Amino acid sequence: MINGYYAATGGMITQFNRLDVISNNLANLNTNGFKRDDVVIGDFLRLYKQTQDTLPIKDHTRAAAQYQNRNLNRVPIISEEYTDFTTGALAQTDSPLDFALQKPNAYFAIQTPDGVRYTRDGSFTIDNEGFLSTKQGFRVLSRAGIDGEGGIIVGAGMQIEADKNGNLYFRSNANEELNAPAEGGALAIVSFDNPKYLQKVGNNLYKYPDERIEDRLILVNDGSLAQGFVEKSNINAVQEMTALIETNRLVDMYSKAMRTFVDDFAPEAIGKLAVRA
Repeated sequence: MINGYYAATGGMITQFNRLDVISNNLANLNTNGFKRDDVVIGDFLRLYKQTQDTLPIKDHTRAAAQYQNRNLNRVPIISEEYTDFTTGALAQTDSPLDFALQKPNAYFAIQTPDGVRYTRDGSFTIDNEGFLSTKQGFRVLSRAGIDGEGGIIVGAGMQIEADKNGNLYFRSNANEELNAPAEGGALAIVSFDNPKYLQKVGNNLYKYPDERIEDRLILVNDGSLAQGFVEKSNINAVQEMTALIETNRLVDMYSKAMRTFVDDFAPEAIGKLAVRA
């Protein structure tokens, strides 16, 4: 009987964890370039069968499988959490410091105190030292300086222009009649052979494992950049609200099941055991 209580508890905890993911998605509905997260809900038995042959002690694998508790093995748990990397809608801003990537597997390279990180949020600004940077103050890396912390300096009174491949040009606002923009390097735009290894680290940034850095490809003629646009999040508000309602209902159902075990089944079982004793 008590196993049913454990199963309901495990199911409710799983829904609480799913609720955290959904809430974070909704909180970032208007975050530029944000990618929604989702979960896969499985059960303990499936995970056990997938890993039992890798356990170090023989008696803890096949020979021990006959002692599995079938009730607890069906407790729902989050077996995987993943990120949906589909491209969000583009919003036109006409700002020369806003950039959007139109292909899903493409990222801007950003220099942070913890090393190179990656982002889809191309809403940039110019810091006090004249470097192109994110709104959080992290410098945007150039294609030539991606491995040497090389940023992009925008001179005073200069207007920045970019082509679809990320090549930059600077034009003086004071001499527009000359119509001769000067070359200014290029944005570091990269892709990855295995984007599933990208890990969210806050500030709308991703980290890629250093040991897999050979998977990183610097894009040169990709044609994915759009200046004067920002990519919005790929979150569907209706879909997330539907999932939120569903999760709340499941939490309520599990809660009622737990109360039934505590208020009805447990006292009845204890009473019968006491009479038999």
